[in-house]
Amino acid sequence: MILTKNPGATMPRSAPPARARALFLVLLSLLVTVPALGLVMTAGVEAEAHGTPMKPGSRTFLCWQDGLTDTGEIKPVNPACRAAQQVSGTTPFYNWFSVLRSDGAGRTRGFVPDGQLCSGGNTNFTGFNTPSKDWPLTHLTSGATVDFSYNAWAAHPGWFYVYITKDGFDPTKTLTWNDMEERPFLSVDHPPLNGSPGTVEADYSWTGKLPEGKSGRHIIYMVWQRSDSQETFYSCSDVVFDGGKGEVTGIKEPGTPSEPVPGTCTATRKTTGSWNGGYQSEVTVTNTGTVPMLGWMVDWTLPSGQRIESLWSGNATYNGQSVMVHNAGWNGSLDPGRSTTFGYTVSGAGGDSTTSLPCRVG
Repeated sequence: MILTKNPGATMPRSAPPARARALFLVLLSLLVTVPALGLVMTAGVEAEAHGTPMKPGSRTFLCWQDGLTDTGEIKPVNPACRAAQQVSGTTPFYNWFSVLRSDGAGRTRGFVPDGQLCSGGNTNFTGFNTPSKDWPLTHLTSGATVDFSYNAWAAHPGWFYVYITKDGFDPTKTLTWNDMEERPFLSVDHPPLNGSPGTVEADYSWTGKLPEGKSGRHIIYMVWQRSDSQETFYSCSDVVFDGGKGEVTGIKEPGTPSEPVPGTCTATRKTTGSWNGGYQSEVTVTNTGTVPMLGWMVDWTLPSGQRIESLWSGNATYNGQSVMVHNAGWNGSLDPGRSTTFGYTVSGAGGDSTTSLPCRVG
């Protein structure tokens, strides 16, 4: 892992609350929701859809916490989160890790339009572009060294670019590229993966220094560019530089949900044709959960000596015999009970008798 400050790469580029109450909110959220997550950023020296910042928390992640009830329903309390629901519905809350562009290729300015930075131009998350002073806030200290954490709903190698808004940023006005500093203040090259992907606790983490001389409200803007595909993730984390150490305010007590995973899916495989030295398969992906999903991932291991020659209606990543297929841009959104399919052809002897493949929402 390499951390650099102000790199020259051509890649992408309210009054503070009482400290006691802020600390109480943080500790409470830690105790009642996902203990292993940890929303407090320490000031130590030395952390299609598959992740979002948890330190500092992104709008989608903190609004999911704000809105999630112990029955699994989304009922936002925060005014900005509630407004986002009114625009985009509840599906983006259950899919808080899905702010991505499959065709992003690390692009930022000139690719993501002004006014759409927080959604990355992904129309499923339009509500999270809304200007507001009410978004959940992470309280920070300018120039401090802190731990960053980015959820790894799926494990993808890549680079992380961390930008910040210019001095004088106004959260009540539309966010444009002119509001952002030209270069990232941190760039991270393939940081380590912690935990098991597909859980809230799994993350990429690193330690870095916040910009000096910042005060008041700002947005920390993160871009995650995969190195094994063009898929790129975008996110806005609302912060205030007021001497804080990572306290989070603006979210209610998130309750004690028994199931933190947003939805479930199944994948069934069948052979639709075979010949000497190969075969063709079709995989049916079904949303078996109770909430809509914006994307899915199916992964499995091919029998030894086989390889995929062609695949359609999905985007595949290969690592030896391991295969991971994400939805295509048009077949990832599935309501409960709905299904879609993708297919592939394989060369190699032996066929495949597998009928069920692992499936994850994402």
